[in-house]
Amino acid sequence: MPETWTTLVAADRLAERLDAPRLVVVDCRFDLMNPARGRQDYLAGHVPGAVYAHLDDDLAAPVTAASGRHPLPSPDTFTATLRRLGIDNDSQVVAYDGGPGGIAARLWWMLRWLGHDAVAVLDGGFAAWTAGGHALERDVPAPPAGRFTPQPRPGAVLSTAELEDGLRSAGAPLLVDAREAARYRGDSEPIDSVAGHVPGALNFPYVGNLGPDGRWRRPAALRAAWDDLLGAAPPDGWAVMCGSGVTACHLALSAELAGLPPPRLYAGSWSEWIRDPDRPREPAGAGGR
Repeated sequence: MPETWTTLVAADRLAERLDAPRLVVVDCRFDLMNPARGRQDYLAGHVPGAVYAHLDDDLAAPVTAASGRHPLPSPDTFTATLRRLGIDNDSQVVAYDGGPGGIAARLWWMLRWLGHDAVAVLDGGFAAWTAGGHALERDVPAPPAGRFTPQPRPGAVLSTAELEDGLRSAGAPLLVDAREAARYRGDSEPIDSVAGHVPGALNFPYVGNLGPDGRWRRPAALRAAWDDLLGAAPPDGWAVMCGSGVTACHLALSAELAGLPPPRLYAGSWSEWIRDPDRPREPAGAGGR
């Protein structure tokens, strides 16, 4: 690869580099309401050479009684997944989903969590690829096993225990919630059993990172939006969250594009926070659906 992509890559640019020897393209399409659909869509047609990663099976661990809906797998488990997908330490990885980029950003963040920076999200996702008239294929590649060796970045994940302790001691990190405003406010909750948000969290709906065409806004526009929310001073020791730790990664990528310090990921997010009914929430009276 003559260049390294670490944030976004345009569909036309990717199409020019599909034959690059170190390139691994990963299709992350997934439907929360129909978990089988993403793989079905992949089999019906995908970016040539792309392998498939399933959100529940590959980018998350099994749900437990204490976890959120998409707990992070252990570094060892995720490393095994990356090797199965054919990823090495010198691979250039490009991730895409159906368009918005929330699930592709989850893979982007997870690779960076394990120390791999040569990973980018396809700007506009599969929708942009097809809109550009680029080729599709149905063949399922069988890449040779990768030899990825992780170098985990300490402190990248914020645990629920840390957040609880911080709230009790008034030392909680600045927390930004990626869910749409109605869910953040507790007006509605179509997915989780309890509505509302973690006390003190700010709201930056992840779709605000995108323009009307579904592609990412320019870095200067993203920075202006972040400055409107956070103030001119970059946050020190902050974290992002959402419903289950997936679209929060969209905010992490947005922060990277905007030139902000990287936030930690509250991986458990709202769906883990509400496992314990004694944990505080706002509005205080918000309940189930």
